[in-house]
Amino acid sequence: MQSVSMRIGDPQVLRVFNNCYPNTLDTTVSFRALEEDGTPDTFIITGDIPAMWLRDSAAQAWPYLHLMPRDAGLQRMIEGLLRRMSKSVLIDPYANAFLQDPNSTDTHFASDSTEIFSGVFERKWEVDSLSYVLRLSAGYWDITGTTEPFDETWIQAVRLIIDTFDVQRGPHAWDAYQFQRHTSVSTDSLPVQGRGNPGRPCGLIRSAFRCSDDATVFPYLIPSNLMAASELGRVAPLLNHLGKIDLARRAKSMSEEIMSAVRHHGIVKHPRYGEVYAYEIDGYGSVALMDDAGIPGLLSLPYIGAVAADEPVYVNTRAFALSSDNPYYHEGVSVSGLGSPHTSHGSVWPMGVIAKGLSSIRPEEVESAVYKIAQIDAGTGFVHESLNPDDPKEYTRSWFAWANGLYGELVARWVGQPIYNSWSGYTAAKAASGIGGLSQSVRA
Repeated sequence: MQSVSMRIGDPQVLRVFNNCYPNTLDTTVSFRALEEDGTPDTFIITGDIPAMWLRDSAAQAWPYLHLMPRDAGLQRMIEGLLRRMSKSVLIDPYANAFLQDPNSTDTHFASDSTEIFSGVFERKWEVDSLSYVLRLSAGYWDITGTTEPFDETWIQAVRLIIDTFDVQRGPHAWDAYQFQRHTSVSTDSLPVQGRGNPGRPCGLIRSAFRCSDDATVFPYLIPSNLMAASELGRVAPLLNHLGKIDLARRAKSMSEEIMSAVRHHGIVKHPRYGEVYAYEIDGYGSVALMDDAGIPGLLSLPYIGAVAADEPVYVNTRAFALSSDNPYYHEGVSVSGLGSPHTSHGSVWPMGVIAKGLSSIRPEEVESAVYKIAQIDAGTGFVHESLNPDDPKEYTRSWFAWANGLYGELVARWVGQPIYNSWSGYTAAKAASGIGGLSQSVRA
């Protein structure tokens, strides 16, 4: 952190970075060694909600991965998170968020019409949740070269992830999961008796909800499928290393099949932008053309390593996503960027501004995102979930650790700090050598 801070000349950027980068470690982590065997156990809440999302916790730990070789305690903390994730997946692979006590049933979502198991906080089926588990696993192994977290429990969890993906790609996906919530919020429940809108199997994984925790309109969510394909491919070498050859083959084969299905079904012709990635499809020909600020979204695909930043279809998609042709791109006096159906229409998510910077190969876009986030903190020194683009003081969620960590990651990239990333266009080696000119863009 100090190596980044000393390279930041702008006092407001420095203030927000110093608050945001350590926010997860300072405020959200519960760590212990289990009495029975001494193995680490880590529970990371998302911030102002006292539950652990698989997606959020993996993303919150991600900016610290590159520090593990120099910090044994941090490495043990992240090992504990991977162990907790494995156990959580085995409780229920369809759940997105979990309670700290695996025997507890104390959730205010107990009235949801779905099967709620002990230890589950919320049971929204989101493909990206399981993909984030694979992402953190592959990243941990890539950096440390050690296999302590990848015991038989982890292997069982990965097998269940692949099995669940398999079911949700097949003809019985519609019957394998149902979810309804008694709510007036339309994006919080699934239509068609809790099954969601129908989809024709086409090689893609059905996702009931998006990474914003909103219900999908069409069940095949393209950015989440691209993330799943990418992470299945990245975890396959680890499975091979562990001697799980058949499971590695399944992961690699599924990765290739999903990528092929995206190419055949997930790329559509836009009248203005040419070939673009759809946001959602149903396999019958219906398409949702939009993008959401959540990660994975279409804009953030290069950041998560799913596509190259200069791939022609992505370049077209990026232009669409950052335009008024995207119904969830909003412009205001203070900021413009992606929003989400999860919050009031017209609001901008700082995460979307950060995603624009993290997925860019243009130094000026990275720098612009760094300064813009620092300018719209509403005097709090932190990143919020959403805000009024004309008045950033009107915001949601004052404690949102995932977004805070992403800003820390963005600033580290901006100053040329070697950080770990699976993004195909940006590696620690490139950062260390100053390739891309990012380090030269720091201003006093």
